[in-house]
Amino acid sequence: MERGRSIIDHGTEALKRLASGLDDEFSIAVDRIVQMRGALIVSGIGKAGLVGRKLSATFASTGTRSHFLHPAEALHGDLGCIGSTDMLLILSNSGTTREIVDLLPILTRRSAGLIAITSGPNSPLARAADVSLILPPMREACRHNLAPTTSTLAMLALGDALAMVVSEAKGFRTDDFAELHPGGALGRKLAIVDEVMRPLSDCRVGRIEATIRETLVEASKPGRRSGAVMILDSDQRLQGIFTDSDLARILEQRCESELDQPVATRMTTHFSAIEAGARLNDAISIMTHRKISELPVINDRDQPVGMIDITDLLGIETSSDGKSLSSGDRHQDSEDDEWLDGPSTLRIFGPLR
Repeated sequence: MERGRSIIDHGTEALKRLASGLDDEFSIAVDRIVQMRGALIVSGIGKAGLVGRKLSATFASTGTRSHFLHPAEALHGDLGCIGSTDMLLILSNSGTTREIVDLLPILTRRSAGLIAITSGPNSPLARAADVSLILPPMREACRHNLAPTTSTLAMLALGDALAMVVSEAKGFRTDDFAELHPGGALGRKLAIVDEVMRPLSDCRVGRIEATIRETLVEASKPGRRSGAVMILDSDQRLQGIFTDSDLARILEQRCESELDQPVATRMTTHFSAIEAGARLNDAISIMTHRKISELPVINDRDQPVGMIDITDLLGIETSSDGKSLSSGDRHQDSEDDEWLDGPSTLRIFGPLR
């Protein structure tokens, strides 16, 4: 355990030296990548090549078209993937790797420029590069100073910094990220509510002039139902929510006679909704913070177009802090009712209390 901590501390100190030593070459490299008209071709061999593959994937997923080129394969035909508008990012700790050095004349001739990440400021790679990002002197974490550890950690950190600053300089947005990550839990989290909600045809909907009994009968749906009925006026605008909890309170209070009273007398009029087109992550944040199980989705005329139900979100990470939704009283007033600094897509209906 002691040795493990010392290795991590060793890497931490190396990264601090790397950060403090960044110079204008880093800014120039960012500008060259932002302004390039082609793709970013990343290359390296051995452990540096593995880091290069990861960096190429990071650039590609954050708005910069990128491919990885293996130096050995490049010598056997893959050089054809490099165009005159492409930039090269070459990784080599020593800067003298034979497979890289042999390619340098061809690479510089075929591309729009070359950026190097190396610890050898006077190496063939650094001399051939238009921009050289020099790693500070560092010992590997290996006791024999042989196994690539600290050097690859530094390459990865420097490459990630380069990718993130380029992405920010390009104005890469959450919407762009979602476009490139449609699969998996991340893709679901970045989806829009329209893709996950129950469409209006599958939701329980009632008329504001109807009685509670009529509402429950008319709003019945086969199969798995939501625990809330959306109450609409004659213009199909959302006016209230009647939940299973509202019905339970009527029965608990032995007020069965109220079942033949207008639903407007018992529906919840202070509730949350979310706009169509909003991010699913916004919906999850609202449901988590307000501890509700159903969230209506509305258009710009306050007309419902669907409903997000908690059961439809099972398997999706609920929030960055890992908190799950409460199964308590849904849509009831709580100390969180004054939560007005939530996502811009949050809509609050009814008077604040």
